[in-house]
Amino acid sequence: MIYFIVGMIVGMIILLIHNKYEKTKWKNTFNHKNTIFQLVERSKDIIYYYELKPVYKHRYTSPAVEHLLGKGTLEALENNPDTPFNIIHPDDYEIMYKKITGDIDYNKGIIQRLRDTEGNYKWFEEHTTPIYENGELIAVQGIMRNIDEKVKLEQDLQYRITHDVLTDVYNRDFFEQTMGKYDKDFDTAVAIILCDLDELKFLNDNYGHKKGDLLIKESAQLLNRYFSNKAVVSRVGGDEFAIILVNTEQAQVESLCKKLSEEISKYNVSSEDLEIKMSIGYAYSKHSLGQMECLFTEADQQMYQNKRAKKQLS
Repeated sequence: MIYFIVGMIVGMIILLIHNKYEKTKWKNTFNHKNTIFQLVERSKDIIYYYELKPVYKHRYTSPAVEHLLGKGTLEALENNPDTPFNIIHPDDYEIMYKKITGDIDYNKGIIQRLRDTEGNYKWFEEHTTPIYENGELIAVQGIMRNIDEKVKLEQDLQYRITHDVLTDVYNRDFFEQTMGKYDKDFDTAVAIILCDLDELKFLNDNYGHKKGDLLIKESAQLLNRYFSNKAVVSRVGGDEFAIILVNTEQAQVESLCKKLSEEISKYNVSSEDLEIKMSIGYAYSKHSLGQMECLFTEADQQMYQNKRAKKQLS
């Protein structure tokens, strides 16, 4: 009888301890989940769960979306499952489609642009996890981080790599890369125009290098304005510029060179303290493959012929 009573007491104690343990365990689990939820809610990144089956629906999107894309975005996502397709950049639409159809490598980051409520596009890097059920893609979840600063830094770096520091036109390295592209990879009608400043040394020696630099910059800006989107304008030497035109005809190139001389004359009439004197030469071919070096040499020779002819006249 005594053993029975003792057993009952021990059993009750064990039950109480077990219940207390389960209660503590449940409480700890709740606290743990609540902590995770608070971390998600406070994250500066957009965290989401997008359901694909049975219908498209945003099951969860973190509040960061309001900070990054503007007030009202969260409500728009909740009310309209097509909102991501409405705000994605047109060039990134295919990426969005592949993400929800499984036709993408989910192990790689997804770079895309989304439009905020003010109409500006922002860059995001997304890491997505697909959710499958019985082999069928039923949802995607992911984290999206704004990378505007990173993209701008990369763009600035790329600009510095490809552009001349003094003039902001393309530099010699970019020119040579473009030459190589049309010499080896793409066949097209092409022309190379070379422009050389005639009296830069005289200006540097008599008025200083600041004046000479100003002449170089003014000449570069004139060429850039004149050729606009028609061509690649590069500074390939201290006083030399090179222009590559593609998908063009010889008559058009000849006309451009003639009108360029007229544009230079107009500039000189309106300029108060600078006069641009430029020798020009060009070469043209209906095919670029294997011809680019020869074209450059031909344009260079024609440019120096033009320079010598002007010296003989002066």
